Amino acid sequence: MQPLRPVSPGARLLLGAGFFAVFLGLWLWVTEGGHVPALFLASPGRTLAAGWSLLTEYGFLGDIAVTVFRVVGGFLIAAAFAVPLGLLMGAFKPVEAFFEPFFSFARYLPASAFIPLLILWAGVGEAQKLAVIVIGSVFQLVIMVAVIAGGTRMDLVEAAYTLGSRPLGILRRVVIPAAAPQVAETLRLVLGWAWTYVIVAELIGASSGIGHMIMDSQRLLDTGQMIFGIVVIGVIGLVTDFAVKLLNRRLFPWAAL
Repeated sequence: MQPLRPVSPGARLLLGAGFFAVFLGLWLWVTEGGHVPALFLASPGRTLAAGWSLLTEYGFLGDIAVTVFRVVGGFLIAAAFAVPLGLLMGAFKPVEAFFEPFFSFARYLPASAFIPLLILWAGVGEAQKLAVIVIGSVFQLVIMVAVIAGGTRMDLVEAAYTLGSRPLGILRRVVIPAAAPQVAETLRLVLGWAWTYVIVAELIGASSGIGHMIMDSQRLLDTGQMIFGIVVIGVIGLVTDFAVKLLNRRLFPWAAL
């Protein structure tokens, strides 16, 4: 084992699976061994049984679909606004000087603090849930994309000027292709944050969704259902993460050069 030396795909898969095996073993030992009462932590078996009951008797698939819709919808709205503005800020310094102080201020505001206001403004419907995700994602995305675009190599920009490119042509042919792989990775990371925001929004004033189910389970003291809901979020996030990674490699093959 040496610093920064990569491992083979097979070893990476084995090591990743090994951690889950250790975690599951500790969970079994703690719960089945009686070290923690079932009221506070359900065993893996009870969690699976509770999950099966949710899926077959209580329509949990509908809650999953609603939450996925909210995450994807809110995140796409945030990305549609943040990526173009971030690219403009990174490429053109006057634009950055105009917007950057506000976005640097706004990105420190917790999205959850806006929930009472958003309920007053938009009620407890889908608009409020989407707005929480947009507020939680857009300010971070703008700054991160701007930093990436601003780090474009100047020798590429100067070469484009030498070949007769105009400012907008440089943005289109130099800045965007150079920044695209890192912007895609940034979108992948911020998508994970969007899941946090949607669950927070669903814990307050929601009648559907994974967060709503977790809150109902808490009232019933059913830790099995709560843990199953959390595990479902993790599984969806893991599958999405791998899918986006694969998509990024296909879309931006030059990033590995």
